[in-house]
Amino acid sequence: FAAQRHVLTYMEDAVSQLLENREDISQYGIARFFTEYFNSVRQGTHILFREFSFVQATPHNRASFLRTFWRCFRTVGKNGGKYSSICCDLLTAQEYHCLLQLLCPDFPMELTQKAARIVLMDDAMDCLMSFSDFLFAFQIQFYYSEFLESVAAIYQDLLAGKNPNTVIVPTSSSGQHRQRQPPNDCNPLEGVEASLFYQCLESLCDRSKYSCPPSALVKEMLSSVQRMTFYGFLMALAKDQGINRALGALPDKGDLFLDPAMDQEIEKLVAQVSGLSVSGPASSSADTANLTRNSPRINSPWKPLHHRRKMDAESEGSNEETDSSEN
Repeated sequence: FAAQRHVLTYMEDAVSQLLENREDISQYGIARFFTEYFNSVRQGTHILFREFSFVQATPHNRASFLRTFWRCFRTVGKNGGKYSSICCDLLTAQEYHCLLQLLCPDFPMELTQKAARIVLMDDAMDCLMSFSDFLFAFQIQFYYSEFLESVAAIYQDLLAGKNPNTVIVPTSSSGQHRQRQPPNDCNPLEGVEASLFYQCLESLCDRSKYSCPPSALVKEMLSSVQRMTFYGFLMALAKDQGINRALGALPDKGDLFLDPAMDQEIEKLVAQVSGLSVSGPASSSADTANLTRNSPRINSPWKPLHHRRKMDAESEGSNEETDSSEN
């Protein structure tokens, strides 16, 4: 159970956070720190502003990141909705990557480009994409990243007439994502035999230690066609609501822009900000004080390691400037 749930990964990270921030944590105790740490893991907020190596370290981390990305930026695709005046419905891959980096500063551009290629296929990579199209493609690419690398190798071997049983399944957990050469499958008559493709994928899922889509759903998908191209397969994965439900990170496409709890919080913040903007100068300070007292706060017992180092570096730079000005 401990290995399946990656308990050791979280224990090591918690201890690392504890040692890094021991001076701050000593003010309220180690027991409270561990309680709040594992509560954040359970709630899925533990991945916020963390380094990519941690964000992709476990299936739970990946699902938490997908869910957080959806909740934070779902209004991007709310075309004609209440917030459409301040949101854009269509964005480029670069713009979606900027959104991802708001949650994970070192998120690799390569993964964003791979997700975009599922949507755009042979179109230029600077074409616009809807939020829903990008999100479901990104979910497949990010969550099943190692699986897709092996699928690409199997597909290339089948195209070349090689024995796909010689394909090596990725075993490294270093988080390095190899450059995938996009197969030339723009012609619908091209591709590989779907039944043979499924046999290879079934064998891959049986021996892979990484997350794979449910074999039954993959079989159902491939049994409806005679031939399948690589990007046709990726697009089918992204659009399959059964796979989306099995993964469990995102709602169905029809409910993608519904999040009552988040909407309620936004309504409160909008009402508070609107109240401040119409208040007179005399009452502005009082309203600000009330807003500060009444706004919900989520206090984190520790700072992300990269954020702490950044603060230390800025502090050292500030001291150097002060010393030079005195001289």
